[in-house]
Amino acid sequence: MKILLKKSTVLQPASSYHSKTVDILIVDGKITNISENINTSCEVIVSEKNMHVSSGWFDSSVCFGEPGFEIRETLENGLRTSSHSGFTDICLQPNTSPKIDNNSILSFLTTNVSKYPCKIHPIACFSINGDGEKMTEFSDLHKGGAVAFGDFLKPIKNPNLLKSALLYVQSFDGLIISIPRDPYLNIDGLVNEGVKSTQLGLSSVPSIAETIQIRRDISIVEYTEGKLHIPYISCIESVEIIRNAKNKGLNITTSVPIANLILNDDVLDSFDSNYKLFPPIRGKEDQNKLKEAVLDGTIDIVTSHHQPINSELKQIDFNSAEYGTISLETMFGLLNKIFPIEKVINLLTKGRDIFNIKNPKIEIGEKACLTFFDPSKRDVFTADKILSTSKNCAFTDMEIIGKVYGCINDNKFYYPQN
Repeated sequence: MKILLKKSTVLQPASSYHSKTVDILIVDGKITNISENINTSCEVIVSEKNMHVSSGWFDSSVCFGEPGFEIRETLENGLRTSSHSGFTDICLQPNTSPKIDNNSILSFLTTNVSKYPCKIHPIACFSINGDGEKMTEFSDLHKGGAVAFGDFLKPIKNPNLLKSALLYVQSFDGLIISIPRDPYLNIDGLVNEGVKSTQLGLSSVPSIAETIQIRRDISIVEYTEGKLHIPYISCIESVEIIRNAKNKGLNITTSVPIANLILNDDVLDSFDSNYKLFPPIRGKEDQNKLKEAVLDGTIDIVTSHHQPINSELKQIDFNSAEYGTISLETMFGLLNKIFPIEKVINLLTKGRDIFNIKNPKIEIGEKACLTFFDPSKRDVFTADKILSTSKNCAFTDMEIIGKVYGCINDNKFYYPQN
């Protein structure tokens, strides 16, 4: 198939075409020409208002449902939603049934045939069945396609297991993920500990439940000289701990969910269960500090932390509801509200380095892995625009800035306007 992207402003600093407005010709999934004006017959010509193009977008933490929880989200519709949202690569979390703790389930995910451009990079469980007792076969899972090892939303309770894991995976440059959540300081907590939790009478999660785990993990990283990813940072104290650790040269990377940059605990007055999230939405001070930490690089990446939850487990009273929000579909438009577009694209593309996934290039002769979009279009994200099977969204009726036109990856093309 021949595809022509017309008058596209390239946003990729590493490309020789950065900031230039060009035509891009793609033939059978490969970039064959980039120039100011290309005139040739093509099956598809994409010519849209204020079109920009970057390398395909990446998200480090996405949940679907299949296998086991197809009622929440299937792989096919999840990949459609991801592609519609501009993502060509996602790390899929292991909260499936069965868990991603063996090569048979890995094979099911990595050989999944989809017509959509978005590609799955599975995160395998850190422990067998995610129960925290015995480590999975890291080396075999790595060979089978796992890009990292972590039990979704579950901390590594046993420090000796973490120590052993950090040492073991160095033989193949593997990545361990440790959730910053002390299980004993977080018992039955629903929301951020503070004035708002007291006013609303909701049980709370203190920031120390996050920071004490981070301090422990950093000490083990320093001892082992290992590599660790700490996702879902949510409070001021964590930022300072991580900044100090990075200044010491420790090999630590971090992420923050988009919800913790966009929301603070003032929204909890409504008792809307869509705001019941882990990590909890914290105060305004935390929210502002997290934004600063993203800008200065203390926090490496922003994740959608996309978690579909079926309505019978979400649209109930706040105390009983499951944690999580869908967020792939609003990720770009929300990031674009709070950061300059160059920073937004940087955040949407640089996370591959953390997971040892090859970065695509916008150059002639390279495989086409591209997202094309208008960074200026304003809209309101309403419930009728949700493509996800589950509708648990904390961002409904919010203004978003930016429109995704489509994407291409692995010779698969998504352009719903076509």
